[in-house]
Amino acid sequence: DISYNSIFKRLFDVIFVVITSVIISPLLLLVAILVKVTSPGPIIYKQERVGEDGKIFMIYKFRSMSSENEYIDDKVWTKKDDPRITSIGKIIRKYSIDELPQFYNIFKGDMSLIGPRPERPYFVNKFKESVPKYMIKHHVKPGMTGWAQINGYRGNTSIVKRIEYDIYYVENWSFLLDMKIIIKTIPTLINDKNAY
Repeated sequence: DISYNSIFKRLFDVIFVVITSVIISPLLLLVAILVKVTSPGPIIYKQERVGEDGKIFMIYKFRSMSSENEYIDDKVWTKKDDPRITSIGKIIRKYSIDELPQFYNIFKGDMSLIGPRPERPYFVNKFKESVPKYMIKHHVKPGMTGWAQINGYRGNTSIVKRIEYDIYYVENWSFLLDMKIIIKTIPTLINDKNAY
């Protein structure tokens, strides 16, 4: 039953982020302090992303770039050795610690723990014209991590292959698949060559 599954998934998301947020609160505080003292600007940055059913929402991250350069052009991918990234930004991006404020997005209901990664509106408009079945990923809530990411398609990688994995997730979702993705996400983060 679709409604039962969606309620169960939502309940798991909320319980997971509340408990995990309490456990890692010292880490969140430490990162916030380091971001603040190592470069001028806000601790958290927000950016428009496209979510479920094409709804625009603001995604939250720890700021990892110097504030005067922070995503000055939303039409550009972050590159390896990007000069905009701060010293602490390199570390938190490498291990995806900069993504942890998205627990708030999950708590609000904009995102789920597991799902296709949300993209910026510019790229959605671009890819929906050039990548077959691209918009299918928006049939579910976007996630912090997903099937594509644990299979190596994160960041500046093949968008066509990423969408293939996203569609597989949408069409084959189960709680067991979510658990598999959660378990595989941690080793993927540690060894991810596409994290920069």
